[in-house]
Amino acid sequence: MYTQILIPLDGSSLSEQVLPYARFLARALAIPVQLLKVIDRNEFELTTKPSQGGCFDALLSRSIASSRAYLKKIARSFQKGQVSCSVHEGNPTQVLMKKAEAEKNTLIVMATHGGSGIRRWLLGSVANKLLQEAANDMFLIPVTDEGSTGGDAMLKRVIIPLDGSGLAEKVLPRIEELAERIGLKLVLLRVSERQLAVTKHPYTPWMSERFNRLGGELHQYLGGKVKELKIKGLVDVEPMVKFGYAADQIIGTAEETRDSFVAMCTHGGAGMNRWVLGSVTNTVVRHSRGPVLVIRGHNPMVEQKQGSAEPTPPAWVQTKR
Repeated sequence: MYTQILIPLDGSSLSEQVLPYARFLARALAIPVQLLKVIDRNEFELTTKPSQGGCFDALLSRSIASSRAYLKKIARSFQKGQVSCSVHEGNPTQVLMKKAEAEKNTLIVMATHGGSGIRRWLLGSVANKLLQEAANDMFLIPVTDEGSTGGDAMLKRVIIPLDGSGLAEKVLPRIEELAERIGLKLVLLRVSERQLAVTKHPYTPWMSERFNRLGGELHQYLGGKVKELKIKGLVDVEPMVKFGYAADQIIGTAEETRDSFVAMCTHGGAGMNRWVLGSVTNTVVRHSRGPVLVIRGHNPMVEQKQGSAEPTPPAWVQTKR
């Protein structure tokens, strides 16, 4: 289970939109929070007016002091004694990586969308490098100009996309822990894109039976997972099968499910191109309107060894050349 939450802030109201979720998680999991602000000395120097060059060090010291005061103000919105604050000089990516690596069970909570300030942090090189290189799980929250920074968010359900592979299922142990601590309902989602290829062919009455058979195979797989989870004491589990483009269906399901987030697994430090479901996870992270929990896998070879458990397409799906 996570032992602390690390929240990087850049001073903008956009980045502060992660705070309602961070407060909820910190309270529900009863773990400490570390607020972090990084001042890039090179960037600070570029944004300092030439006329102020003679007192650069004084300006930098003033910025560090104001950053500490800013973080202390944010800390007051959390439970007393639960938060620590730190301001560092250096490369934001390197500082964040070092801080997170100091405790492997640290959960990084960050924003993902927004205006110019947040885009520099999350949609630029910092976010890409963290997603590709950090070994820690990341809870990513999309933000908007109208988003709220006050109060606590509410998380009641988690959407878990499963593609049948052992690697995708590595998300389950972590979610089991969270479900027990938070009281989450689990929605196991299986999406098949095979119907898309089938519907290109002229419709015939017997195709309905074939669709039902394919859906039955997918439900059978999910049913097995539901039984396994219920044996472990997790009774609030719902299997769900959908047909269509995977990323669209995952994002759509999350939008239809109130107080929810998506949880997907990746190779630990293997990069976006190696994520479970391939570009699907990348698309979900970048386009979801709700939070996405990125869980790191711990065996980069598992996908290669186990492959996908997707049922073999029936003969009627295969197109003869």
